Amino acid sequence: MNDIKCPHCGKTFKVDEAGYAGILKQVRDHEFEKDLHERLQLLEKEKASAVELATVNTKTALQKELSDKETQIAKLRADKENALLELKAQKDAELAKLKAQIDKAATEKDLAITQAVNKVTKERDDIANELRAKEYNSKIVVANLKDKYEHELQFRSEEIERLKDMKVKLSTKMIGESLEQHCEIEFNKLRATGFQNAYFEKDNDARSGSKGDYIFRENDGEGNEIVSIMFEMKNENDQTATKHKNEDFLRELDKDRREKHCEYAVLVTLLEADNELYNTGIVDVSHKFPKMYIVRPQFFIPIITLLRNAAFNSLTYKKELAMVRNQNIDITNFEENIEKFKDGFARNYNLASQKFQTAIEEIDKTIDHLKKIKEALLSSNNNLRLANDKATDLTIKRLTRGNPTMAAKFAELKK
Repeated sequence: MNDIKCPHCGKTFKVDEAGYAGILKQVRDHEFEKDLHERLQLLEKEKASAVELATVNTKTALQKELSDKETQIAKLRADKENALLELKAQKDAELAKLKAQIDKAATEKDLAITQAVNKVTKERDDIANELRAKEYNSKIVVANLKDKYEHELQFRSEEIERLKDMKVKLSTKMIGESLEQHCEIEFNKLRATGFQNAYFEKDNDARSGSKGDYIFRENDGEGNEIVSIMFEMKNENDQTATKHKNEDFLRELDKDRREKHCEYAVLVTLLEADNELYNTGIVDVSHKFPKMYIVRPQFFIPIITLLRNAAFNSLTYKKELAMVRNQNIDITNFEENIEKFKDGFARNYNLASQKFQTAIEEIDKTIDHLKKIKEALLSSNNNLRLANDKATDLTIKRLTRGNPTMAAKFAELKK
């Protein structure tokens, strides 16, 4: 029990511990609120005084700065006016100087024009003299060129006559010994040196109803065919009434090539002597008949050499093809091997399929287990979030609620 004396009436009365604590708390709360209110009023007054002082200081600084700016502006205006006056004086002096220079240049220009006119007049006279000299020289050059071309024209005329005479002689020679004999002689000249493994003979097999003139075949040392050519030779006398064309013989030549199993067909011809298409070289007519050419007799050996060299490039593939053809393939063993392969493949496929199914089942189990782990983690995450929210809401006010002792301690710390 505690004795408490009333400050107004002087009467003393007793109070228990709980009542004493309640009265003490009321007194302290009242004093705290009163002190807090006084402090807040003091802070408001200090804040108002500080704002007023800052406003006065800012206003004073702005007025000073404005005054300084006005002083600078006035100074800049004065400097600008002085600079403009100096610039005007400078420009006037420069204009006077330029005017004097222009007057001097005008005088010099008149003098230069006079000198230029005199120079141009002299150059004109020089050019006229030079043109007269060139004209005389060009007349001499033209005369020389005329003489030169007249001599060349005469030479060409003589060359044309010589070629015509040679053509007549060549045609007479071809008719006399026949084009076939000519080609055979030309080939035999080179047989010993360039065509040791070649066959070139007349086609005497007429069982199919027709035959070509000559067949050329060449094999390598192992008996593999390198190239084969069916030749047809056509000659015609200039006095023949009915003139044939080269195209008249192409279809029959292609037929002979296929029946005699030749790779190429060549028409050696003297027909259409004036046709420049056949006089320029080897003519490829493969667009009409496959692997067929038309040549003049002078290109008989070159066409053989050309086709032969091209065939050598594909000889490797021909050898491989011949090797494959010569191999004895046992069809029965091949089929048995296929069946063994199919049985082994099916057995391995079944085993692999079973393993694949087992792997899929294990993957499904693993997925279910991972789902459970995911659910547990999500639940744990939710609990952590709730705990975090509780920790975030934890304040001193909440902790001291219902605890006068701790509240008093924190109040003293604030003071």
